Amino acid sequence: MEKYITAEELKKHNKREDLWIAIQGKVYNVTDWAKEHPGGDIPLLNLAGQDVTDAFIAFHPGSAWQFLDKFFTGYRLKDFQVSDISKDYRKLYSEFSKAGMFEKKGHGVIYSLCVIALMFLASVYGVVYSNNFWVHMFCGGLLGFSWIQVTYLGHDSGHYQIMSTRGWNKFAQILTGNCLTGISIAWWKWTHNAHHVACNSLDHDPDLQHLPVFAVSSSFFKSLTSSFYGRKLTFDSLARLLVSYQHFTFYPIMCVARINLYLQTFLLLFSRRKVPDRALNILGILIFWTWFPLLVSCLPNWTERVLFVLASFCVTSIQHVQFCLNHFAANVYVGAPHGNDWFEKQSGGTIDISCSSWMDWFFGGLQFQLEHHLFPRLPRCQLRKISPLVKDLCKKHNLPYRNPTFFEANLMTIKTLRAAALQARDLTAAPKNLVWEAVNTHG
Repeated sequence: MEKYITAEELKKHNKREDLWIAIQGKVYNVTDWAKEHPGGDIPLLNLAGQDVTDAFIAFHPGSAWQFLDKFFTGYRLKDFQVSDISKDYRKLYSEFSKAGMFEKKGHGVIYSLCVIALMFLASVYGVVYSNNFWVHMFCGGLLGFSWIQVTYLGHDSGHYQIMSTRGWNKFAQILTGNCLTGISIAWWKWTHNAHHVACNSLDHDPDLQHLPVFAVSSSFFKSLTSSFYGRKLTFDSLARLLVSYQHFTFYPIMCVARINLYLQTFLLLFSRRKVPDRALNILGILIFWTWFPLLVSCLPNWTERVLFVLASFCVTSIQHVQFCLNHFAANVYVGAPHGNDWFEKQSGGTIDISCSSWMDWFFGGLQFQLEHHLFPRLPRCQLRKISPLVKDLCKKHNLPYRNPTFFEANLMTIKTLRAAALQARDLTAAPKNLVWEAVNTHG
């Protein structure tokens, strides 16, 4: 005889020490598995005590279903129902799967690796064998552009297998992330998986938590507690001052944003938190911090060395800006994500970038942000093909589908930052701070 529990009863099992989820109406106890989950425990904790069918479908290949039985509690979800939008989403996923789109990855990886290698070698050659200042600056920019393309490859390898085996895929992750860019793939997985599951949740999505420098919503003025970092995001006098001018500082800060990524990498790898493949990640970081300083030291003086690094950072800022455009001006909310509105949250929290097909290489496929969020395992070469279908589905269910141009997306982002900045300047709630008053006395 089958046993049933209600959705309300399932919600009670939403803690790290008591973690249940439901998939297709069947209830699973993943308390112990959360510690070993390849995607980390954060996604499971964010969706604990809920039906997570759509999220499970999005992130896992068909082969993952066979491993669920060992976690089955014997219970089924009472009055289990599937929304119309979820039915359509799952139908679309099934069509893509039957067409073999998740396996058809094209030759993009080979082309990307060749282009990256050429750019990297040209940058090294220019630094070592040329004495011309402008050649050195060009090489710095070229190195930065190679980092952008390397990052796209690392992103791809984190979502699906770009190499022939899992071992080679892990090698590609460490090479593209740690060794070539100095940014840990372990850090990326930790934050990125949480971002996908809790897309644009102000207190659960780490990609929106940038206080004291940026705040995309006035909700941050209440000093929200970050579920991801486990600490309060304090909106103090310093944060108010910085946020008040964020629409002016946005682009300059993006030019040096890479420094923060290096810092976050070190903070994670040398923390007490459990980090998968910690030794490999640290080894990869050591390789980066060996070759990069050596390359910079080949330049004739400190002026050129500093400008070379700044040139490389400024070029990579294009990518940092792009990531912000995809989310900063989209819908936001406070609270944990819900498994039963997966499509709605992804649609509301993402912004596509409209561009010609010949520019797909430049954006790494991430200009199709909604398509990527709905089908994260889908190779980037397939995203343009499915875009019309996703757009039609959004229209059918009256959900937002935004695809402004790159210029329009920049305007939307700056307007969002400016709106929050002006709210932060409201002196009726300003902290008692002499620096704040001095800066704002004359506007």
